[in-house]
Amino acid sequence: MLILYAVLIGVVLGFLVGGRLDRLGTLRFQWAWLAVGGLIVQILLFSPPATDVIDADVGAAIYVASTAAVIVAVLRNLRLPGMPFVWLGAATNLAAVIANGGIMPTTAEALATAGLEPIDGLSNSAVIANPALGPLTDIFALPAWFPLANVFSIGDVLIGVGIVIVIAIGMRAGGVERA
Repeated sequence: MLILYAVLIGVVLGFLVGGRLDRLGTLRFQWAWLAVGGLIVQILLFSPPATDVIDADVGAAIYVASTAAVIVAVLRNLRLPGMPFVWLGAATNLAAVIANGGIMPTTAEALATAGLEPIDGLSNSAVIANPALGPLTDIFALPAWFPLANVFSIGDVLIGVGIVIVIAIGMRAGGVERA
């Protein structure tokens, strides 16, 4: 959900620096289909009924593969201002997921702050005691009173910062290399 806030902040910042929304249409993001496909797979993977029928090990493999697909698309577009942040955030998230057997760990405290309950079964964030790479996991949370409250990681913050930069600069004339 942090991505939605990053998009909104990027658009507002883009307008504040004299940008126009229509200029985003000239941004040359290559292999967008791969990034969008990877994100759609994750949305479907962590939504009912998939969470009820997909085995946890299979789900973990799909999660890692879909995240890797997004990273490949990000790497293809690394020349765009902001994309190095997106890459670093996605890479740290993937490292945490791989180090924890295909699951992004969170804490009971972070879930409680976001007003969420732990989910039994397949989930993109699960409470794990003593996770590997703990500082890179979903240890932060938007408070429950915040719209779309959820848990998030430092990687998610980096992805958000990158998205804000891509959008704000992309909205400015001549502000982004167009290939």
